[in-house]
Amino acid sequence: MSEQQSLGAMVKGVTEDISTLVRGEIELAKTELASTAKTAANGGGLLAAAGVMAFLGLVFLLLTLAWVLVQLGLPTWAGFGIVTLLLIIVAVILGLVGKKRLDTIKGPERSQASIEKTKAVLSRKPAVDPAALATPDLATSDLTAPVADHLG
Repeated sequence: MSEQQSLGAMVKGVTEDISTLVRGEIELAKTELASTAKTAANGGGLLAAAGVMAFLGLVFLLLTLAWVLVQLGLPTWAGFGIVTLLLIIVAVILGLVGKKRLDTIKGPERSQASIEKTKAVLSRKPAVDPAALATPDLATSDLTAPVADHLG
């Protein structure tokens, strides 16, 4: 009876350990994903800013073109053209910086590595039974030898 109780206690302990391990894995994944989400939000914000600046650049480009068509040769269009070029340059810089930040985002590498280690530990094969070593392995034995002995 005490063997069953100790076996039950062992199973309970293993179950609690696995439960604790899984909760730890989940917490690690949450922490890593929160960090990744923050970086993604930052990069996405920069890309949104680049989109707004590009839109404003298009508006100024169109205004410049309109002024050029209306007042050919007057210096007013030059001012509009310079502002338009500056807005487009800012949009390109913001877009490149945002893309670079988004390119640095990686998955939860530590969580994935930890899960792989846990799977490897949990899938370990049990120790080999010495009695199993005494039985011949059909996959590796030469099956033609007994036949050759009888034919002889």
